[in-house]
Amino acid sequence: MMAMLKSVSLRCAALLLSGCALMGLACQAQAARLGDIATFEGVRSNPLVGYGLVVGLDNTGDQTMQAPFTGQSVTNMLSELGVTIPAGTNMQLKNVAAVMVTAELPPFSSPGQKLDITVSSVGNARSLRGGTLLMTPLKGADGQIYALAQGNMVIPGISAQAAGSSVQVNQTSSGRIPAGAIIERTVPAQLAEQGRINLELKDADFNTALRTMNAINNAMGQGVAVAQNSRVISLAAPLDSASKVSFLARVQNIDVDPGVVTPKVIMNARTGSVAMNTRVTLSRAAIAHGNLSITIDSNPIISQPNALSGGQTAVVPNADINVQEESGALNMVSGEADLSQVVDALNRLGATPNDLMAILQALKSAGALNADLEII
Repeated sequence: MMAMLKSVSLRCAALLLSGCALMGLACQAQAARLGDIATFEGVRSNPLVGYGLVVGLDNTGDQTMQAPFTGQSVTNMLSELGVTIPAGTNMQLKNVAAVMVTAELPPFSSPGQKLDITVSSVGNARSLRGGTLLMTPLKGADGQIYALAQGNMVIPGISAQAAGSSVQVNQTSSGRIPAGAIIERTVPAQLAEQGRINLELKDADFNTALRTMNAINNAMGQGVAVAQNSRVISLAAPLDSASKVSFLARVQNIDVDPGVVTPKVIMNARTGSVAMNTRVTLSRAAIAHGNLSITIDSNPIISQPNALSGGQTAVVPNADINVQEESGALNMVSGEADLSQVVDALNRLGATPNDLMAILQALKSAGALNADLEII
């Protein structure tokens, strides 16, 4: 089986892949704590979202002529604070950005607790670095306000521009505020109906469900747990709150041998991070990797007229473009390679995290990568 992937950007990777049929590995997983592989029905978080403004930017905010909703939002905010803006005023704001704020309301949360929030630009702001989020109500799916967000942002990326050239590392249009929201309203959680609580496995598997039921019955007594399907195990729980908490705590601490752990590769498209679990394997494959580097330098030429000629000084655009392509080396991975061999093979290619994403996707398409790909 042969597959080829060509990706051209500032760096390009070329892959030539050949692999044989996948050989499934039925590796037995180690015992896991039940609280780590399952959750109780009703114990869940709830997403929150809100629209707000970030101020205090260093001329990197929204251009209000292209994002008029930002100016409208500022006008409405000032109006609520008692400041009247005359109708038809053209507000040229450069240090304000319209943003969306998202958060997760955890189960059993109480008013006054703090939440971490994520702030993302919705306009054309170049960067949110150094900005302060103004008080923003966060609403749930029912339209009710559950938290209020405000604070100074932490931006993971950085960008700079000068003389027509620019550089950027990671994202500068989104960031986080640790403990940036205060909970104002809670969502009641219902744990049990008529004395039974459902335990839900995070990964549906009949083998794991059967082992979970047997482990709970051995520890808590026969008949306490009944597997409903590959995900849900019904538990006979005490009715009073104190006994119920003690019962659930004991259930969470039971060790269970789960079924085969699903091989998985997690890729963060924003930061270029790649993570794999220990079950990732690679069948026989050949990988060729080469780099195409494109460099563009801006070197404007100043045209100065002769004395007394009556001309004007002008700037003439000029750019130097350099293209370099490195030869790719063919690397062979024989047999069924484990995680360490996969990483070593890719490191020998000199692949960057962004290259790894393209390589792993091509390996998956070629049938040589034994893993599920997930992009976050």
